[in-house]
Formats: sequence, structure tokens, C-alpha cells
Amino acid sequence: MSASHHPAAPKAGFHRYITLALITIVLALSTGDRATLSVAGPHMSKDLGLDAVQMGWLFSSFAWAYVLSQVPAGWLVDRIGAKAAITAGLVLWSATTLLMGAVHWFSFAFAALLVLRFLLGAMESPVGPASGRVIAAWFPASERGVAGAIFNSAQYLSLVIFTPLMGWLDHQFGWNHIFTVMGGLGILLALVWMRKYFSPAEHPRVSPAEIAHIEAGGALVHLGGKRSSDAAAPRLGDLGQLFRSRMLVGIFIAQYCITSITWFFVSWFPSYLVNGRGFSILQAGFVAAVPAICGFIGGVSTGFVSDALLRRTGSLTLARKLPITVGLLLSASMIACNYVDTDWLVIALMSLAFFGKGFGSLGWTVVADTAPARIVGSTGGVFNAVGNVAGIVTPIVIGYIIAETHSFNGALVYVGAHGLIAILCYWLVVGRIERMELSGEAAPRRPDSSPRRGHGFGATATDAKSSA
Repeated sequence: MSASHHPAAPKAGFHRYITLALITIVLALSTGDRATLSVAGPHMSKDLGLDAVQMGWLFSSFAWAYVLSQVPAGWLVDRIGAKAAITAGLVLWSATTLLMGAVHWFSFAFAALLVLRFLLGAMESPVGPASGRVIAAWFPASERGVAGAIFNSAQYLSLVIFTPLMGWLDHQFGWNHIFTVMGGLGILLALVWMRKYFSPAEHPRVSPAEIAHIEAGGALVHLGGKRSSDAAAPRLGDLGQLFRSRMLVGIFIAQYCITSITWFFVSWFPSYLVNGRGFSILQAGFVAAVPAICGFIGGVSTGFVSDALLRRTGSLTLARKLPITVGLLLSASMIACNYVDTDWLVIALMSLAFFGKGFGSLGWTVVADTAPARIVGSTGGVFNAVGNVAGIVTPIVIGYIIAETHSFNGALVYVGAHGLIAILCYWLVVGRIERMELSGEAAPRRPDSSPRRGHGFGATATDAKSSA
């Protein structure tokens, strides 16, 4: 069924947009909390005597836990539901953030920070799998591009809102107050989430018309809350099938490359502005918001473009791949910063790269499009785990590049090249974008796709309406 045959959105209700706002705010805060170290870093490193390599390991320690926890977190989300998983995660990671504000009281501050950053990564791990599950549950395919793009743009919204706030807190009160304030905000958000989030099937106020609208469009309306008692638990063999899908393996590898760009921005970018370009930490906090605004605009606009392409072409493959390609080509413009000296040109190029990174970030939308219906959370966990291996590698590699060359030039080339590799992955490996079926069960038919074809490495994945 095409989007034109669905009830108009205003008649269908609006609770899915409230739900989208909730998960976007959760992701924005989680991104802000993982970026606390990047803003506090310049002054914290001086106070605690930390060098560039140690800072690289601190940035990376979050990702070690985040990656190792993703698959268990996805399994947990499929077992207990998005509401309980995110509530527990919010409380625990906010408490961890609060403790980081007191790390200067420890005799071994570096070791304490390593442990706390590791715990922060573990506690934040349910956000991605749970949010992928929520989008799949609440949004029909014809609206999923916009929903996924708005959700993903939270990382830029976080930089717009929280980076200036954290820079101001550092300037006015000291770096430790960054962690105190951000941790307190997380506790408050946990209370809001616990009271306001419901799955479609459990929501006390959602209208039958809205349920009918999203279910007719391919939404998995019984996901997003508690697992129904008759649903089968995710199995280890199911996860193995994900890695036998050429489509999903290509998506996972591309996400690693895209996340490498993300981790530069949430780890080393403020230090690049302060140490590489001579800004003060207060200036860096506000200057960093300019590219982030552009990233937010790119992140939101790509959803509208993708869904419009889907309506116009009927090809889910083209609708997702074309915006990803254009965006990631633009993200490589950061390399040009190595060849300019004027500050406004650097900010302009970084803004273009941020816009491109946002425009090319449709990964969670693609997961909602392709994940097997029974293990959406687990698929999101694998996707996020593979992607965030970049969070382990990228900060450390950049730390060593800076230590060896005393320059950020090589770091920008390293990061920018990852966007080009992701483009090649989507076009040469992924093939057709459609929902994967686990062996022995039939996936729900999507209104925008024809019957499934094989996606194994020995299969040919073609698109009936695209040469992609």
C-alpha cells in the first residue's frame, strides 16, 4: 500500500511524534554525557597531568564497554522491552557521570577515569537497540526515514545544546561541574521517560486510527514495550544468521566508517579547536555549536529527502543510498581544513562536513527497514556494536597521530577517508535494502517492497526498480 492510501497524519494521531521526541532527547543526553570528557579534557588533562595518548585511551575506554555491551543490551531490550531498559540505563549512567565529577579526589585519577568511562559505555548501551525497536514499532515505512533522521540528529542537537553549556560550566565553575550538572539532568530525564513512554499496544491514549495507520504501513506495533509472553527469545543462532547476510554485513561495516567520523567530533574536535586552532575553551564551546547546527539540519533534512525519494521512485534502496552517498561525500570536506589558515574558513569547512555527516546518517532508519522482525533490538545491538568499534580505534589512532606528528592534519585525512569507504560499502556490498527473514519464519510484508530475495554472500541482491 502506498503512502497516499494511508490516512492523513493529523487524522491518524500524533502520539508517535511525542514518542520520537522522547527517544531523541534520550539520545541527545547520552551523546552529551559521552562528550563530557571532550569538553572537560583540555583543563582536566592539565589539572590531572594527562598526555594526548592517555586522553586517547580515556576517550576509547567508553567505546570498549559500549561495543562489548551492545549485543547483550540488544538481547536484554528484546527480553524486557525498551521502557525498562532505557529507564535502568539512564539512572545508572547518570550516577556514573556524577562520580566522574569527583575523580580529582582519587589518588589514581587516570585509572579511576578509565573505570568510570568504561562503566558509562556499558550503561549507555541499551539506547541504540531500544530506539531502533521503538522506531520500528511506532513508524510506518513511509515515515521511517524522517523518524530515523530526526532521532539520529540528536547527536548534533546534543552538540548545539550541551557543548556551549559545558564550555560555560567549565569556564565559570571548573571542569568537574560539567559532570555534576549532566548527571543531574540524566536523573530527571529518567523520571520523565518512566512516566511518559509506552509501546503502541500499551499506550493509554493512542487512537485506534493511529494504530491502524502505522500498522498498515509496516510498523511492528507490538514491539517497543515488554516482550509478549508467547514471543520466542532471541537465540545465538539468530545472530549468526545476521552475519550470513551480505546486506547486513555491508551495513555494519559502513556504520563502522560513519561512526569513525562521529567519534572524531565527540572526542577530539574541541581539542582540535583549542590546541590545533588556538581557540579558548569557552570559544570552542560556542564555535563547535555552529557546525553542529549544520549537522542537525543535515540530519533532519535527509529523512524528508529519503522518504520523498521513496514515494517518488518506489525503491527503498535508492531512497536510502542516495542521501547517504551525497552526505558522506560532503563529510570528506574536512580534509580541506589542512590547507586553509583562516578561522572562518575552517569553521565553514567543518560546518559543511558536519552537514554531510548528518545528511549521510540514515543507519538507524536502515536497521528499522532491514532487521528481522523478531530480533529488531538484537540486530540494532550488533549494528551499534560493530559501528562503535570505531569508538575504540579512532580516538586512540588520533591520539598517536597527534603524539607522533604534533599536528591534527593526519587525523583529518584519516577521519575523512572513512566516509568514502562507507559509500563504497553501500554500493558494492549492501545490494538491495529490504527486511531480512530469519530461516524458518516469514517476515511481515512491507508495503514498499516486493517479496524477499536471498541476501547470502552467495546470493545476488538486486533491486527490481534500481540497479543499486
